Amino acid sequence: MPRPILATIDTNVLAHNLHVVAQRLARDAAGASASIWAVMKSHGYGHGIAAAVRGFAQADGLAMLDLDEAVRCRELGWTGPILLLEGFFEPADLDILSHYRISTAIHCAEQLDMLEAGLVRAPIDAFVKLNTGMHRLGFQPDEYADAYARARALQTLGVLGSVGKMTHFARADDDAAVTQAQLDCFRTVTRGLPGAVSVCNSAATLTPGFSAGVADGEQWVRPGICLYGASPFADQPADTFGLQPAMTLSARLISVHTVPEGGAVGYGQVFRAPRAMRVGIVACGYADGYPRHAATGTPVTVAGVRTRLVGRVSMDMLAVDLEPVPAAGVGAPVVLWGQGGPSVDEVALSCGTIGYELLCAVAPRVPRREL
Repeated sequence: MPRPILATIDTNVLAHNLHVVAQRLARDAAGASASIWAVMKSHGYGHGIAAAVRGFAQADGLAMLDLDEAVRCRELGWTGPILLLEGFFEPADLDILSHYRISTAIHCAEQLDMLEAGLVRAPIDAFVKLNTGMHRLGFQPDEYADAYARARALQTLGVLGSVGKMTHFARADDDAAVTQAQLDCFRTVTRGLPGAVSVCNSAATLTPGFSAGVADGEQWVRPGICLYGASPFADQPADTFGLQPAMTLSARLISVHTVPEGGAVGYGQVFRAPRAMRVGIVACGYADGYPRHAATGTPVTVAGVRTRLVGRVSMDMLAVDLEPVPAAGVGAPVVLWGQGGPSVDEVALSCGTIGYELLCAVAPRVPRREL
C-alpha cells in the first residue's frame, strides 16, 4: 500500500469561502458592486488548478501568475476573465494572451514596448499597475500618467481592449494608516483616468471600507489566501470570518513506543522526555512539505485529540506526544492541519512562518484527493 499520507482538497469549501467573501462585500455598502478575481497563484495555493477552477466556478474572474496555468484553466472549461498578475514576459506571450482571451497586468515600460512592437489577433484587456509604496511592481507615480496614456493609445489601435488601474497593498493585514496612504496615492495619481479599478488583496477585501475602491465605476477585488480558508491576519483566525480550511493534510501513526525518562527523540536530540512517555511516529516529514523547523509544541491532532509535535522533523517522519491519547496505536489517524485538526495558521505560527508557505509547500509526492 502507499505511504499513509494524504492532502484532501474540498472544492465545496472553496465555493463556501468564495461565497463568504462575496457576502462580506455585499454587506459593505460601498463595496457592494465589486467583482471578485479569485487568485490562484502557485498552483492554486497548493490546492491544484483543477480543484480551484471547480471550487471558484461562481467567481467573476480568475487571477494567477503562470501563463501555462491560465491556459490550463481555459482547457478545463473556464470561460470567464483571467488576469495574469505579473503580466507577460516576452513578445511570444502576446499571441497566447490574445488567443486564449487572457488579460494582463502592465507594470513596466518594457511591456508597453513589446505591445507597441507586436501584432495581436484580438485586443488584450489590461490593468496598468501603479507602485503606491510597496516598491515591487508598478510604475512610479510620476511615470504613471505617461504609461497610462501609452496604454490608451494601444487601446485606440486595437492592441489592447479594456484598460484599468491597479495597485497592491504592502500592509493591509496590520497597518491601516499605511494602507490608507497607499490608497490616497492611488486616488491622486489615477484621478480622472477612465477604466476599472483593482486594489484589494485578501486583507483589504476582508476589511470594511477598503473594498469600496477609489473611484466610481467598475471595482475588482483580488482575494487569495482567504479563499483557501487561511487568514491574512496574524491576530484574526480564519474561522472568525466564517472561512473554512479547504486543504486537510492527514497521515497515520506508523510506530508507537515508550521513550524512557531522559531519552531523546529524533535528530539532534533536541527533545528529551521529562518522564517515561509514549511517542508516536507519523508518516510525514519535510520531504512532504511539513516544515523542518517546526518546534516541539507545534499542534497536531491524533485520533481526534489535540496534542503536540516533539523533537526535530525528519525527511519522512515526525514524532508526536501520545500522552493525551493513551489509546492511540499504529494506524491511528493524524491531522497535521485542516478539518479536524489545527488550522494551517496555527501550525505556521509555531514555525515562525505563514499559512501561505505551508499550503504552497505540500510536495508533489503527497497524494491528493478532491472532494
